[in-house]
Amino acid sequence: MAKSSAPTLLQGTLDLLILHSLQRGAMHGYAIAQTIHLLSDEVLKVEEGSLYPALYRLELDGAISAYWGVSENNRKAKYYEITKRGRKLMAEQQETWSRLSDAVQRVLAR
Repeated sequence: MAKSSAPTLLQGTLDLLILHSLQRGAMHGYAIAQTIHLLSDEVLKVEEGSLYPALYRLELDGAISAYWGVSENNRKAKYYEITKRGRKLMAEQQETWSRLSDAVQRVLAR
C-alpha cells in the first residue's frame, strides 16, 4: 500500500502549531519544525518555505519575540519565544480550531 503524501495545513493552522510549540520554551526554527513533526507522530512536516514566513509574520504581529543565540551544534541561530500577546492569540486560535474540527467531524459523521 502506497504511503499517502503529508496533508496540507489549513491557513492559520501553522501559526497555531508554532505558538503551541513555543509554549515549551524558546526554540530556533529547525527545532520548531522538528517539534511539530515529532508531536504529530511524524505526520506533519513543516517546510522552511512555510515556516520562516510564518515566524516573520508572528514576530511582526507581536505574538513572538526573537533573539540571536548559539544552537546545540555551536551555530548562530535565531531563537523565538512566545509573548503574552502570542498566548492570547493561541488561545483564540485553539478555540476556533476546535469549533472548525468539530464541525468537520459532524459533517463526516452524517
